[in-house]
Order: sequence, then C-alpha cells, then structure tokens
Amino acid sequence: MNPLTMALALLAALSNAAASVLQRRAATDEPESGRGMRQAIRWLAGVLRRPHWLAGAGFLALSTALQASALALGSLSVVQPLLVTELLFTLAVGSVVFHRRPDRRTWLAFMALAVGLALFLGGADPSPGRSTAAPGRWLLTGVSLLGAVVLLVAVSRPVRGAPRAALLGMASAVSFAATAALLKEVTGRVARDPGTVLAQWPPYATVGAGAIAFLLLQSALRAGTLTASQPALTLGDALTSVVLGAVLFEEQIALGVRVLPEVTGVVLIGVGSIGLANAPSVRGAWDSASSTHNGADPGSPEPAPQRP
Repeated sequence: MNPLTMALALLAALSNAAASVLQRRAATDEPESGRGMRQAIRWLAGVLRRPHWLAGAGFLALSTALQASALALGSLSVVQPLLVTELLFTLAVGSVVFHRRPDRRTWLAFMALAVGLALFLGGADPSPGRSTAAPGRWLLTGVSLLGAVVLLVAVSRPVRGAPRAALLGMASAVSFAATAALLKEVTGRVARDPGTVLAQWPPYATVGAGAIAFLLLQSALRAGTLTASQPALTLGDALTSVVLGAVLFEEQIALGVRVLPEVTGVVLIGVGSIGLANAPSVRGAWDSASSTHNGADPGSPEPAPQRP
C-alpha cells in the first residue's frame, strides 16, 4: 500500500473527526425549535451561523481535498476503509472539545470496531481495479444507492434518540460512500482528459451526492450523540465503499484462507456494535456542551440537564 495514500487518508480521517465534533458542538449549543420542516430549517439556519459549525465546515472542506488526493493515488476499497480511524480521532478530539472522557466500555467498543474492520480489510486485500467505472454501471448502482438512502430515512422517522441517529448516520454513510465513488470517477476522468470533465455529469453528481450526505449528517448530529451516529457513519461508509469498489471499479477482495481474518473482523465489528449500544456514554451526555457548565464530573455518564 502506498505510504502517501495512507498518510492522506489518515489526515482526511482526522479532519473528518474534527468536523463532526465541532459541528456536534454547534448542534448542542443551538436550542431546539420544535418539530416540523419550518422548525428544522430555523434550527439549521441558527447552527450554520455558529463559530464551531463554521470551523467544522472548514475541516470538512480540508478532508474532501485530502480524500480526493488519496483517491487519485489509491483504490476506493483501500482509502475509504482507512477512514475508520476517524472513530478514534473522534473520541480524542471530542474529549478535548467537550471536556469529558468517554467511559472505558465505549473505548473498548470503538477499538473492537476499528480492529475488526482492519482485520477484514487486511484479509480482503482489495486489488487496485479501474480508475473509472465500466460503462453502464453507474445507472443501476446510482438507483440502488438512492433507494437505500430513502429506505433508511423512512425507517428513521418514527424512532427517536440513538436509533434515529444511527439510522441517519448510516444513510449519511451511504451518501458519503457514493460521493467518494463519484469523486474517484472524476479524478480518473481528469487524468484521462482534463479538458472535458466539466462538460460531463460526474462532477455535478458528486456535488449533489455530497449535499445530500451533508444534510443527512446534520440530521444525524441533531438526532443523537456522536457515539450513536459516528460508528454507523464511519463503518457504513467504509463497508459501502468496498462494495462500490467491487461493483464499479472491479476492485476484487481475496478469498480462500483469508476468509478467516475476514470473518473474524466481521465478528469483532458485531461485538463492538453490541458493546457500544450498551455503553453508558450512549445513554449519557458525553458530547453535550452543557455538561461542561453544570459542575458534572467529566467521567460521569449521567445526562446533563435538557436545554430550554
């Protein structure tokens, strides 16, 4: 694996983590304005003006640039899964921003998720594949991705709290994976014929998919804590990207004896998910800005008072 590709992907993961934490901080600072489309728009307009959100947007833009550079050098099935390190970066950055340490069970759950995905990808060893998708594959793939996002959003509507944040995080993950695949398509076409790229559809589809992913991310951040939404977001992005790499760019994964670490990785991902769902941090207010002003113990999982 190209060391420069790895470095760029890891820096993109760090920037993504900083963006998520800062924008979650902005979400906790903005008072709820009730349910309904009008109230949601009013809430979003308030969040967009907050300094923490603007700083997060800057890190998100930096992450996009780093990700595009990594995708230009490496395969989708390698670059996107490396972003699983965003989970650990999120805990580290979040602990600084919110002045609260996540409990040991949450750390162990995150580690199980990260190690599980690392084992899976290490065993899978995705091949480089094509720089652009084979002709005719984008239409069916695009319809399938859109259907998955619509289904996840529909299922999330009647639920609240951590389950809603996780479902919206997964919908955002599918959208971000689609954005990454489109971004790789763009970089591949730029390398072939840079003069005609803006006259083709991929750049505009990338912007559209990115906008949908952005809006779903804001909804996930509003719905619940980072410990509920971030695993679904990061791991969902990575696993969806492996599938898209195979379907669109013919990036193959290894089988045979390597199935053992792949299966072990999947089991660890499941164990980590169960552990995270039962961790006190999911039920508490680890990433609530108000917890830093009420005299609560930074290590305590007790929820902070609700905002008016």
